[in-house]
Amino acid sequence: QVQLVESGGGLVQAGGSLRLSCAASGHYAMGWFRQAPGKEREFVAAINWSGCSTYYADSVKGRFTISRDNAKNTVYLQMNNLKPEDTAVYYCAAHKKLSIRSSAYEYDYWGQGTQVTVSS
Repeated sequence: QVQLVESGGGLVQAGGSLRLSCAASGHYAMGWFRQAPGKEREFVAAINWSGCSTYYADSVKGRFTISRDNAKNTVYLQMNNLKPEDTAVYYCAAHKKLSIRSSAYEYDYWGQGTQVTVSS
């Protein structure tokens, strides 16, 4: 059974930084999504198996960086210049397809989520 365990969420002031981690029980293409209260889950960033290809939502491009350490089966989301609108529960997800995916429907496995709160 695939397990994804997120960590690194917390409370930070606007303009601050956080790094989220997602440890997987295997090697998969990965993505990060987020869901704010009363809103639908939205795509944040994705990375392919090797880590050589990444893709970002326009809302986080230039501020967030997704990366991976394949030796540790861990994916990271470095979040800089955080804004109050980044406040959400962040989920990591995994799939077995070869290319990057940005639709939640194409992901097979999900973590439990970690709360990120950005105060103004």
